[in-house]
Amino acid sequence: MFDWGVCLKPILSAAACALAAFAPAVSAQTDATKADAAKVPATVAKTWPIEAFAELPAMDSPELSPDGARVAAPIAIKGVQQLVIAEVKGGNVRTMGLGENDLNWWRWVNNDWLIVGIGAETNVQGMPWSISRVASIKADGTKASILAKAVAAQNGDDVIWVARDGSPRILLSYQTSIYYDDLGFWPQVSEVDVSTGKMRTVVASRQYVRSWYADATGAVRMGVGYNDTTRSSKLLYRPDGRGSFRVVDKANRRRHESLIVPMLFTADPGKAIASDDRDGTDAFYELDLGTLELGKKLYEAPGFDLGGLEVDAAGTGMAGVRYTADAPAVHWFDPTLAKIQADIDKAVGDRRARIISTSQDLKKLIVHVGAASQPGAYYYYDTDYGAMSLLSKVSETLGVRPQLSPVKTIRYKARDGLEIAAVLTLPYGKAAKDLPLILMPHGGPFARDAETWDWWVQFLANRGYAVIQPNYRGSSGYGTEFAAKGEGQWGRAMQDDLNDAVDWAVKQGIADAKRVCVVGASYGGYAAMRAAQRDGGKYRCAVSYAGVSDLGAMMRYDRRFLNSGASGDWLKEQAPDFAVVSPINYAAGFSTPILLMHGKKDRRVPVGQSREMAEKLKAAGKMDGRDYIYVEQPLADHFFSRQADRLEFLQQLESFLKAHNPA
Repeated sequence: MFDWGVCLKPILSAAACALAAFAPAVSAQTDATKADAAKVPATVAKTWPIEAFAELPAMDSPELSPDGARVAAPIAIKGVQQLVIAEVKGGNVRTMGLGENDLNWWRWVNNDWLIVGIGAETNVQGMPWSISRVASIKADGTKASILAKAVAAQNGDDVIWVARDGSPRILLSYQTSIYYDDLGFWPQVSEVDVSTGKMRTVVASRQYVRSWYADATGAVRMGVGYNDTTRSSKLLYRPDGRGSFRVVDKANRRRHESLIVPMLFTADPGKAIASDDRDGTDAFYELDLGTLELGKKLYEAPGFDLGGLEVDAAGTGMAGVRYTADAPAVHWFDPTLAKIQADIDKAVGDRRARIISTSQDLKKLIVHVGAASQPGAYYYYDTDYGAMSLLSKVSETLGVRPQLSPVKTIRYKARDGLEIAAVLTLPYGKAAKDLPLILMPHGGPFARDAETWDWWVQFLANRGYAVIQPNYRGSSGYGTEFAAKGEGQWGRAMQDDLNDAVDWAVKQGIADAKRVCVVGASYGGYAAMRAAQRDGGKYRCAVSYAGVSDLGAMMRYDRRFLNSGASGDWLKEQAPDFAVVSPINYAAGFSTPILLMHGKKDRRVPVGQSREMAEKLKAAGKMDGRDYIYVEQPLADHFFSRQADRLEFLQQLESFLKAHNPA
């Protein structure tokens, strides 16, 4: 068991973005914000400034080096994320500016080298293209370079293996051509020394093989091919890294067939671990690579699909399994991690602790402690000292334990009897009676909401609104049958599920039926538009961020991307008649005020989806500024990567709600 404490000062200083040396825990207090929280009466909600909710995370998903001596993470500097590599005890900090590039992922190769996945947009034959690359960065900041710089084509950031022996080696799968009829369009695999950039090819390109898989030793043992024209897949396999590949399985997507692909090759060369939903939800099974038959079920979470697999130090076994029930959860197979998790859980009480990263020997860890109502903080745990030390708050303004709004999961019945889970947030300090309500459908739509920190939701609740987030039919995480119920139901039964959530809240006495607005982004933005057009009498207003208004145009946009045939098939299954459920075709029918916002640099949902919806509303005689407002953010993307865009969105949202549904 360890002592719960704080170090002499946080490692990350918001003002200087510099590191301070760690010190043993010096106090038994839970955290520094307890005294501040005590100043706020239990029945009075503090109104936090809007800027507090718009802040980018001060630190996000930090990763420890194998020896636990350094940490790498994006941090927010003046509202912009930058990658920082810092010594835990020495205090040396290296900041890597990304310019216009996206930081997609980061991973340690050994104690001296880090690799990062970066994305950018370039013009190819008059059209904007997204490209990806891997950069290697020396931990002391003295060297950085782009790997496969001279040969990689559009996609060049698929790292399928990292050496575990301390050498600076990775396996990189990458394209060498952008032309579909060139063999180089299909990725080859090279071993790369990240310290020198030297490469040697280990697997040549094969037509239609898009994905390669390696075992813990670095032997490339499997490839998955897909032909979008015929909608056919194939599985290539070899028992080692030397022999020839042979096709061991095929699948036809038109018949909804699929391949079983290993998630992890085990120490037994004939065995692997795979995921399958044969019992209704995704569970992990043993897989016989010789017969491709599933064996023993290794783990399941009844009623919920499993998520990520945590790999052990050897790279051949499961250290743990992550999944989301009502809230994120983990089951540790590794006894050391299981014991650490249990000790931390006991120490943090009603908050939730997540082990984010560990050193190779599991003696040093980074742990996030927070709650759905608290952004929390990252802590450094050195098991030799037995103390937790504050690494960085997630929000410098809100602090570790602000007094914000409680979150819980409820379940209601849709009109056809289907049980649906929804996340309900009630404004702190207010009675749960006749409250103004925000209905917030999630994006995806194959995604879900859970009891996690959400800056949109907590902002709205802080302003006095109850917020309900239904996991409508078609959402992920609840098994195959529940997901399948969304097929053909975009804008139909999925929309009914949202309305039924409102009816539940009204029937419970929580919400005032005359004070309801719908707010969403991406698919949630589509649902907000559809609500304003189809069910305007139920809502006083609607807000769509980066929403889809025209499904036909969305499919035409997606044709620019690989395997667009399969993605188009999927979209047609979700909405067989695009015209009938596309809000853009019913501009005259919008009967409630709507705020449309979109980022011009959105690469997922093009800005034209909102821009053209606004034009249609204007042409239909709707009055700009009264019936609708359109705000285009020139530098914003789909994911609110910039703090300035977050702030502008919340300001517009608050102003719009004050005008149409004041709390």
